[in-house]
Amino acid sequence: MGYSEQVKRLLKQWGQRWRVGQSRGVRRAIVGIIGTTVLLIGVALIVLPGPAILVIPLGLAILATEFVWAQRWLEKTRGLIHRAKAKAPRLRRRPVPTDH
Repeated sequence: MGYSEQVKRLLKQWGQRWRVGQSRGVRRAIVGIIGTTVLLIGVALIVLPGPAILVIPLGLAILATEFVWAQRWLEKTRGLIHRAKAKAPRLRRRPVPTDH
């Protein structure tokens, strides 16, 4: 069994325990707190140095596991990212000049 298969199996087991072991309200509260925290960090990273474009969708993805409104926002964000990628010019790597 490869490493990625072991990780998938462990995550599946953890997810099953999480769903069975927690009441829905407690789970929603925990996901809400963690997701909101990650989302707010992403918003702060818009003005601070950091990868806001990665952290904001991550926060929405966490929230989308429990909240429908976050699923809609996440879909809009994905569409925005796909449109931006389509409009962006293809970047080519330029050779590094060497001093001879």
